[in-house]
Amino acid sequence: MTRVNHLLPMVAPVLLFGCGQTTTDTGDVPLRPVRTAVVSSAGGQRERAFTGLSQSTQESRMSFRVGGTVIELPVQVGDDLKKGDLIARLNPSTYELTVQQSDAALAQALANQRNADASYSRTKELYENNNASRNELDGARASAESARAQVRSARKSLEIAQLNRSYTRLEAAADCTIAQLDVDLNENVNAGTPVARVNCGSDIEVRVGVPEGLITDLKRGMDASIRFNAVRDRQFAGTVTEIGTAPESGAATFPVVVSLNDTDPAVRPGMAAEVALAFERSSDGSILVIPAAAVINDERGTFVFVAKPTDAREATIQRRAVRIGELTADGIQVLDGLSPGDHVVTAGTTVIRENQTVLLPESPAR
Repeated sequence: MTRVNHLLPMVAPVLLFGCGQTTTDTGDVPLRPVRTAVVSSAGGQRERAFTGLSQSTQESRMSFRVGGTVIELPVQVGDDLKKGDLIARLNPSTYELTVQQSDAALAQALANQRNADASYSRTKELYENNNASRNELDGARASAESARAQVRSARKSLEIAQLNRSYTRLEAAADCTIAQLDVDLNENVNAGTPVARVNCGSDIEVRVGVPEGLITDLKRGMDASIRFNAVRDRQFAGTVTEIGTAPESGAATFPVVVSLNDTDPAVRPGMAAEVALAFERSSDGSILVIPAAAVINDERGTFVFVAKPTDAREATIQRRAVRIGELTADGIQVLDGLSPGDHVVTAGTTVIRENQTVLLPESPAR
C-alpha cells in the first residue's frame, strides 16, 4: 500500500500530458488558400487576326467557249497584255468545216426558196385565170413560206458556226497581266476548262475566312490593318468590301474580302497576308470575361468555382454552371451564369470542393 501511494504522483503527470496531445491533433484544420479573379465586363474593342492571300480586284479565269487542241500559246506568266492580244488559239479546222457546211446549207435553202416563190407566182396566175384550184394555190403558198423559214434557219446556223470558229481565239478583254497558265501546247481542252488567270488593274484585295461567331459583327466599310510576309515592317490600311452570306464549301468560315486603300508596287497578287479586324465589344456588361484557367468541365457540364466572401479573408466555395463564348486575348467570354464583381477561383480548383471554406488572398487578382 505504501508502494502504490508512492507511484501516484509520477503517473498523474503522464496522464495529463497524454490528454493535452490529443487535443492538439484534433484541433482546427488550416484553411486552404486559393487565388481568385474578379469578373469584369468586356468593354471597348477586341482585335482578331485572320490569314489569307492577296489577289487582284479584277482577277479573271480565262477559258474557251468551245473545245479543241491548243495550237498556239504566245504568252508566258508575267506578260503584260493589251486589250485584244491573243492568249491562246485552238485548231479551227473542225469549225471551218462547219462554217462551210452551214454556208452550203444556206445556199441550198436559198435555191429552194427561189423555186418555191416561182411556183407560187405561177400557181397564183393560174388561179386568177381559173386554171388552178384553191387547194393548189394554198399548197404553193405553204411551200414558199416553208422555204423562207428554212432560209432563216440556215442563216442562224451559219452565224452559230462562224461564232464557234471565232471562239477558237482567246483574247484579252482588257489590259491585263498573265498570272497563271493552266494549259500547254497540243493539249486538248474542253469548253470552260481554265486556260489562264489574268489580273487586270493595280488594285489589290485580300480574301480571308471569318468564323460564324464573328461574322455578324462585321460590317461593310469596317477598317482593317494588313501585313504581308513578303513586305516586312510595313502595315497597310484596308476596308472590308465584301461579306459572304454562306460558309465556304467544305469549311466552317465565311468569305470576307478586304481591299487595300492605297496601291503599292511591292504588293502583288498571291502574297500571304494577315488581316487584323477590330470588333466592338459589349459596353453594357452583357458579356463578361474571366481567365480561361477558371473554367472547368466534367460530366455535369461547364462550371466555375465562385468564392463568396464571409469576411475579409475567408470565403465559401460555390459551384456555378456557366455558358461560355469565344476565347479572346483578355480571357474567355461568359455568356451566362456570372455577374460583374463575382470572385472566380483561378488557382487551386483541383483541391477544393463545393461549400468548402477557403482563405482568400489579400488582393484578389483582377
